[in-house]
Amino acid sequence: MPRVIKRKEHPLSMRLPETDIAIIDRAASLRGRSRTDFVREAAVRAAEDVLMEAAPIRMSPAGFKAFMEVLSQPGHPVPEMVELFQRTAPWESGKAKAEK
Repeated sequence: MPRVIKRKEHPLSMRLPETDIAIIDRAASLRGRSRTDFVREAAVRAAEDVLMEAAPIRMSPAGFKAFMEVLSQPGHPVPEMVELFQRTAPWESGKAKAEK
């Protein structure tokens, strides 16, 4: 008697407008992926984001107290961020205008 093998994959069917398919195909092509791989990855990523937003964060009372103490302390400048914000943006410099 032949043995029945359970499929690990389940089909998913969608009806989409041609414009959506064109956008998906173009993006998938830019990533070097098939339409199926691209859509599967995007759908799983979106589902994981939703689940992470809904996941409660649990900690002990002592852990919560320590967390709140850290948040209550004054902030400290990060030298790399200070330097970044002091730079002139490319669109504000004369260099960008000269290249036009």
